Amino acid sequence: MPAYHSIFLEDRDVPVIGNFPILPLRTRTRGPAYTLPALPPNTPDVDVTPESESYDCVDEILSLFRANVLFRNFEINGPADRMLIYGTLFISECLGKVKPTMNAREAEKALINAALDSFAIPGDVSFPLNQAFEPPTRPPGCGEPTGVRQEIAVRLHARLYPGGEGPSKFWLSFTKRKFMGKSL
Repeated sequence: MPAYHSIFLEDRDVPVIGNFPILPLRTRTRGPAYTLPALPPNTPDVDVTPESESYDCVDEILSLFRANVLFRNFEINGPADRMLIYGTLFISECLGKVKPTMNAREAEKALINAALDSFAIPGDVSFPLNQAFEPPTRPPGCGEPTGVRQEIAVRLHARLYPGGEGPSKFWLSFTKRKFMGKSL
């Protein structure tokens, strides 16, 4: 059974830095990505479907994480799959920072700090899957996907602590899993 690939592979006019895509995001964080419309009122982030105009790569990364992290191989079919790989590696890193004894506030701080800290990006010496990525062709920092990491951290927290209670044992059961046998 093959791993799940991105539905954004069909989008051909996506700007790339190196071979890393700048996909649209549903976010309030400023950055190079095009901003998608906000969700309708009273619609939780967990309930966004791929057919929605507000569905973005972060929704996809979070929904496919638990399935894709079980695979040791992942065939890259385009730039959107590279975003899926990057997000999956970042979620693995975030889950390692959240401890079962943390309350929601402590976990939120840990996740936000993980998103803002220096996290290896494609092209860095410490990035574990550099063979699948090209180094950025722009100056350092201008293509860093900090906005994607911040959105992943916020939405992952909502899944880890649904209703402010938790953490979710189903998410924390993946803390020891390594995507493609790699960790940061």
